[in-house]
Amino acid sequence: MPRPILALIDLLALSQNLDALRRRAPHARLCAVVKANAYGHGIERVLEGLRGADALALLDLNEAERVRAAGWRGPIWMLEGVFESRDLDLCSRLGLWHTVHDDGQIDALSRHKTQLAHRVFLKLNSGMNRLGFAPMRYRSAWARLQALPQVDEISHMTHFSDADGESGVAHQMSVFEEAVRDLPGERSLANSAALLRHPDTHADWVRPGIALYGSSPDAGQHNSAHWGLQPVMSLRSQVVGVQELRAGDRLGYGSIFVADGALRIGIVACGYADGYPRHAGTGTPVLVNGVRTRTLGRVSMDMLAVDLSPCPGATVGSEVTLWGRSSAGVVLPIDEVAAAAGTLGYELMCALATRVPVQVLKAS
Repeated sequence: MPRPILALIDLLALSQNLDALRRRAPHARLCAVVKANAYGHGIERVLEGLRGADALALLDLNEAERVRAAGWRGPIWMLEGVFESRDLDLCSRLGLWHTVHDDGQIDALSRHKTQLAHRVFLKLNSGMNRLGFAPMRYRSAWARLQALPQVDEISHMTHFSDADGESGVAHQMSVFEEAVRDLPGERSLANSAALLRHPDTHADWVRPGIALYGSSPDAGQHNSAHWGLQPVMSLRSQVVGVQELRAGDRLGYGSIFVADGALRIGIVACGYADGYPRHAGTGTPVLVNGVRTRTLGRVSMDMLAVDLSPCPGATVGSEVTLWGRSSAGVVLPIDEVAAAAGTLGYELMCALATRVPVQVLKAS
């Protein structure tokens, strides 16, 4: 029998999340972000659930090739553009849209020999200060692109730094609107948080990422259920051992947990080598047979311990849901686990280890 840990990828939940996000922006087209191997879910695994998207977005040319090989014929948008001149040859061959965020990328386009002009998204640095042209240089960059025969359509984009928080988007919106005023071309501004929280940012294209996979983009304020999102990834394992502790007994590496009374604990086949966060301390939520309980002590490479007090019927073989949906239908949001571990749902999804078997639940 294989080790009893399994990640389940629910394509029906994914397609339902896509539909829920589309309803939030009914007049915009939706570009589903599948970077980082679809946020750890597996690009090839999720494509069926994303057939309703108008485009896909990612960063890595190898991932773009995988998407095409898997049968996607719609637009693919390279969110960081090309990293060297020869990448443009692959953009031409695969029909990729790509972001232009610095002069070097424009220079590369000017030297590129192609029979098919490219669609590009010119990126404005509206205040996040990562990639993009400064506002005072944006129009000159647009003019350079407009003059190139290698360029067909120029669209406009920016990225928000605080769409999920109190600072909001108004300051960046005003910078963007001034920079692109009177310029032709479609606009794209909204990530997951902006799509859900700021309807005035929807424009022509929205580009949700984390929300597609069932994690709330503003988890500190609203949970995924608030936004009508379903977990796409569920990580499940089993109790593989049971111990009876007495007052004063210590548990695990470092003996950091000390029982203050009689306590029945379960040892679970899941650890940091599976992608569970090592820094998740005592009290991180977990489900045993669909009943909420807590982890105890230090997470080790292959195992962790849980408190069986709320579920006295649990024993060896009992189901443990580390995040996502239990077989009984109870949901433990990945954001709650991440918050208890001092991180984000993004990190937990992307950290799923390759040694964990994956089962895809089809949409139909």
